[in-house]
Amino acid sequence: MIFITVKFLVKPEWTERWPELTAGFTEATRAEPGNLWFDWSRSLENPNEFVLVEAFKDDAAAAHVQSDHFQQAMKDMVPALVETPKIINTVIDGEEWSRMGELTVD
Repeated sequence: MIFITVKFLVKPEWTERWPELTAGFTEATRAEPGNLWFDWSRSLENPNEFVLVEAFKDDAAAAHVQSDHFQQAMKDMVPALVETPKIINTVIDGEEWSRMGELTVD
């Protein structure tokens, strides 16, 4: 799978509106064939930082970045950002989350 993590540093005046700004993009991406997950989190240390963790089947990522909703989201996000987002994009084996062996909950 293609595994992607992106950190978005958002202007303070956009922080509370960020979920609304990205809602359509999130919904459309989750509906794409080959999307495995597309999950947002907010930093505990910096309330203006949002982290996106996403994954696609190997053959689905190209269609994602070429989609109309992706192209529109890239335009819509710019006014809300402090800087260019930071990204990690890699290919790993598997298509689902594994259980953490070091911490087991019965």
